[in-house]
Order: sequence, then structure tokens, then C-alpha cells
Amino acid sequence: MIGKYTEELLKETQENFIVPAENVATLLYSHPLEHALLILSKVGYAKIPVLDTEDHLVGLIGLSDIVNKMMGLTGFEYRLLEGLTVADVMEVNVPTIQHEEDLEDILHLLVNGSFLPVVNEENVFRGIITRKEVLKSVNHLVHELERRYTLEPKKVEQVKK
Repeated sequence: MIGKYTEELLKETQENFIVPAENVATLLYSHPLEHALLILSKVGYAKIPVLDTEDHLVGLIGLSDIVNKMMGLTGFEYRLLEGLTVADVMEVNVPTIQHEEDLEDILHLLVNGSFLPVVNEENVFRGIITRKEVLKSVNHLVHELERRYTLEPKKVEQVKK
């Protein structure tokens, strides 16, 4: 459980947590893998969200997903991507959150990923919460906590043996 004052300080910068969908590089599940490789190489991200034609989140795709598909017996074979789409290699059933999600849940989920997709009740993609933005909030917390509050260690009773 996150303490009351800690959570208050973390949430002071919470409006910066979400990068809106219109500012996030995405791909359609029907895009050719060659296109996905080009986009991922140009944007410089390891993974990006994959959407359907109605902006529903259907998965994530990363450079490693595409590179693994290119691995032939003698090395990389670009021709192995021919005819394949993003849907053929994307990760599905990825963790998502809704905007109202509990901060503690967000922190737990960000341990294993650099971002979390944000969706609405109909699974329409709304943006991402990045580990970077949450760490900025943690930075704010560690710099403000002792400026605003007097902290004293609790006395812990030792258990008699």
C-alpha cells in the first residue's frame, strides 16, 4: 500500500503520465512487416501499440518480434518477411489500464515494461503511460518529501526470543 502523503506527492504530476494517442507511434495489424520494421527503426522505440481500423488496441509489436521472424538458418533473411503482416508476429493479450486505474497497480505493471497502453471501456486506444513519466514523478517525490514533511523513524519493538 502506498502511503497517503507519498501518493499525494506522486499524483501532483500525474497529468503528465499519459501521452495521448495522437502523440504515440502506432501500427495497424494489417500493415506489412516491412512497413513495421521501417516505422520501428525510424521512431527509435523498442515497441509500439498495434491497433485495428477502429482504434481498438489489439497488441504490441517490437523490433525483436520482427528480427526473430527474419532469422534464417544462415543469418538474417529479409525475404522471410514477405507476405507477412504485423498481426503475424505481434504480442497479444498485453496488460492495459484505464485512466482511473490505481497508482499502485500502474507501478506494479510498469516494472515489466517501458509503457502501459491506456484504453477506455471499449478497448479504444487512448494513449500510453510511460515508465519515464512515472519516474519523473518519483523524482519529484524524493525531492519534495522532506521539504514538506517532518519524517521521524518509527520505533520498532524487538521481538523477544
